[in-house]
Amino acid sequence: MSTRRIRGAAVTAALAAAVTACSAPSSGGSGDGASAGSVVIAVASEPDTLSPLLGYGKDGNSKIFDGLLARDAGLKLKPALAAALPEVTDGGRTYTYTLRDGVEFSDGEPLTADDVVYTYRTVLDAKTNNTFKSELDAVKEVRAEGDDRVVFTLEYPYAPFAARTVLPIVPEHLAGKQDPNTGSFNTKPVGTGPYVLTKWSKGEKLTFKANPRYWGGAPKVKSFTMAIVADDNVRATRLRSGDLDGAVLPPNLAATFRNDDGKRTYQARSYDFRAVTLPTAGKVTGDRAIRRALDAAVDRKAMVDRILDGAGRPAYGPLPVDDPAFSTSVERAHDLGRAKKILDEAGWKPGGDGIRTKDGQRASFTLLYPSGDKVRQDHALAYASDAKKAGIDVRVESATWEVIEPRMKDTAVLAGFGSTGDPDFGLYTLLHSSLAGDGFNNMARYDNPAVDRALDDGRRSQDPDERRSAYEKVQRALVQDPGYTFLTHIDHLYVLADRWDGLTTQLEPHEHGFASGPWWNIEDWQPKK
Repeated sequence: MSTRRIRGAAVTAALAAAVTACSAPSSGGSGDGASAGSVVIAVASEPDTLSPLLGYGKDGNSKIFDGLLARDAGLKLKPALAAALPEVTDGGRTYTYTLRDGVEFSDGEPLTADDVVYTYRTVLDAKTNNTFKSELDAVKEVRAEGDDRVVFTLEYPYAPFAARTVLPIVPEHLAGKQDPNTGSFNTKPVGTGPYVLTKWSKGEKLTFKANPRYWGGAPKVKSFTMAIVADDNVRATRLRSGDLDGAVLPPNLAATFRNDDGKRTYQARSYDFRAVTLPTAGKVTGDRAIRRALDAAVDRKAMVDRILDGAGRPAYGPLPVDDPAFSTSVERAHDLGRAKKILDEAGWKPGGDGIRTKDGQRASFTLLYPSGDKVRQDHALAYASDAKKAGIDVRVESATWEVIEPRMKDTAVLAGFGSTGDPDFGLYTLLHSSLAGDGFNNMARYDNPAVDRALDDGRRSQDPDERRSAYEKVQRALVQDPGYTFLTHIDHLYVLADRWDGLTTQLEPHEHGFASGPWWNIEDWQPKK
């Protein structure tokens, strides 16, 4: 899913300045006299931009913007800026939306169909520096019919298209006067959502206040702050001290709040998975036998039990085991003997130190993980330990994303991906060869013609059985020709002060913190009586 220039999109962004990350927000949490209508929540990373034109909020739940549609707690699509679900005609090639009456941007200007057209055309413009254009590959044309109707014409019937229209809409009268890549709109956005950004102190916090013009009614939470705290332990400490109302936490730290009567833990199931990218350009990772051996050698269940404290599931591919499109035929056990046999048959022979060699090449490669991410660090170390038992030397290194990004072409990375809504949303950008090396898309530069064909079939077919068959082919191919070692699907854990009603969780994608989490519907929270 890493289809955006938001660094948390593909993987959680590490913040370089620990001192800055630990700075307290100007408005404290519930422990230091915060008003009843304000909330302070700590997350691990911040986006690079707040512009939907570059990817911010493209999967929904932005508090600054709205899309034509939104998702409810069960992920069912519902009208947002559109007055109703779209009218679908021409065999699934035409989608017509009628806009809700009376919607205004937070600056008082009315929403019109021209804003919708501008948003989609700019996103699809080759000059716009986003990496999620392929997600709207089906769009041939978008046009306005009057002020309140928008018509999308598709190149081909695309079954999940309506779900793509949760993309936030931006105001043409502001964003249209700027370069979408460099304009001030990226950090000073204006939208139709329930909240308005009041201040962004880079690396420290983002503060929001209720939008008095919000079409959905006045939120009871009048303001909230997202504090940027990269270090897991610091988030937990500040939450415990009362400096914060809530925080994203890894399982081991969330567990320390179990007996705290004033706190409540929320556990969200997710499509978020951890995987090791195995670049085909790497001298060792490019060898299919190495990739297959690593797939067999890794002990996924042990990772779930020991690293995630049970808050997750083994990942046998990009789709979690409870997804309707998951193929049970790809579930496989940890099998060190099979891993060794694969390497033996491929000519990788054990050396004196136990590490294998072939034609003078040592079975050794570097695995990078983002600094400060303890969960990824633990996955990387466990992966290296499992690999060594098979005779493969994996050298684990931490680095910032500024260091990792230039090296992704030929160096393995402990990465995170996962999108909800439809198999196409996560699989196409992860695996299709046309997107190899396109930012965080297809980081492994995976190139398998059979997988490409199946992905194209799944994207273009409207028949549920045909689509299911296509995605089963993809999953089976990944077992025989893995471009990634899939490790675990992770449940997201949040601990919050227990002073609000209405908090729920959704089935979440990889990207969380700003959009997903119990605060996905913060505008609907009510103070506890």
